[in-house]
Amino acid sequence: MKIISIINLKGGVGKTMTALQMGHILHHRHGYRVLLVDNDKQGNLSRAMRVYESGGRCQTARLLTGESIGAMNIYTDTPGLGTVNANMSLLTATYRLVSGQGSHVARRFDCLKSAKAEDGEPYDYVIIDNPPDLGLNVINALMVTDDVIVPTRIDKWALEGMETIQEQIQDIKRYNRRISAPKVLVTMYKNDEVNTAGVEWLEERGYGMFDARIRYSSKVAESTLFGLNLEEYSPRSAAEVSYRKFVKEYLGEKEK
Repeated sequence: MKIISIINLKGGVGKTMTALQMGHILHHRHGYRVLLVDNDKQGNLSRAMRVYESGGRCQTARLLTGESIGAMNIYTDTPGLGTVNANMSLLTATYRLVSGQGSHVARRFDCLKSAKAEDGEPYDYVIIDNPPDLGLNVINALMVTDDVIVPTRIDKWALEGMETIQEQIQDIKRYNRRISAPKVLVTMYKNDEVNTAGVEWLEERGYGMFDARIRYSSKVAESTLFGLNLEEYSPRSAAEVSYRKFVKEYLGEKEK
């Protein structure tokens, strides 16, 4: 099992879309068992997977308050592609951790390592969609993470957050030695001077980067309006083709 955290301290950079598309591509095109974990109180990944519930305690909040994932129904209509859902109750659960109510406040996601699909086999990949902050729910995610992927739109604020993310990963390494250095996935890419300069800025500072870049496509916004993932809505769109290249590159790195 590999646990992947999708993270950036800026919103609107394509974190949820990256988690969603990576999960679908790993499952549908490569045959892996995948568990998607929505760690953002906005619940956008849950909505995209059609498991959002506006009321009651969400499954991620239940994890943060000490429940085992084995007690939850994480299965969807697609066998082998599970989801841990989120809603605004995640805010209260995180607050309880901050206020020190309970022990092992940074180890609540450890049970993800034992999550199993419908066939009783462990998931091959767990993908955690994190919010644009470093709250205790995110720290819990990083404590069990193997690989960190940072979707980054080329703009000043998104780029400047990289240093903070790197510093946090270095701190986490003291407790989670498996966690890798963060690796940038450029999203909403356009072949123009601004994007070229942004990529050069990242390279000059030595940030690890995927060669694949997720090309801008209007189909991304359209797919969210229709409640479909890109694989369903527009499999030939520039963005979806880019995501498939990215996943192949990721798997190539892991399977050498």
